Amino acid sequence: MIAVVQRVTKSSVEVDGKVVGEIRKGVNILLGVAEDDTEEDINKLVNKIVYLRMFEDEDKKMNYSLLDINGEALIISQFTLLANLKKGRRPSFEYAAKPDKAKALYEKFVEEFSKYVKVQTGIFGADMKVYILNDGPVTFILDSKQL
Repeated sequence: MIAVVQRVTKSSVEVDGKVVGEIRKGVNILLGVAEDDTEEDINKLVNKIVYLRMFEDEDKKMNYSLLDINGEALIISQFTLLANLKKGRRPSFEYAAKPDKAKALYEKFVEEFSKYVKVQTGIFGADMKVYILNDGPVTFILDSKQL
């Protein structure tokens, strides 16, 4: 499971021209689910992200977590994070989970994350327009297999 975590001052997602999810200060998470992912991967990522000290204190040091600032999360499914780009010029998605499995694990990730902070989401499988006002910029790429 791959997560691109961006510290944001605000973020939103639109589907068919309508805002379906919107947050203020917190994180935007682009989440890619791999074919071999399990609930263990979810637990590792959720635990890492909610406690990751990525927000600045009074001295401009990253000492505060999402929980510390009472932040929010916008979680967007993005299978392209699992692209294999080794051959040719067209990405292969052989490592991405099939839609049914990906949706189930994505929804479980959202459910688990919601136990800690307010969460908004996009619509799984939809063509989405994601607006991200990255704060810093601060961006982390997390792979559950490396945690």
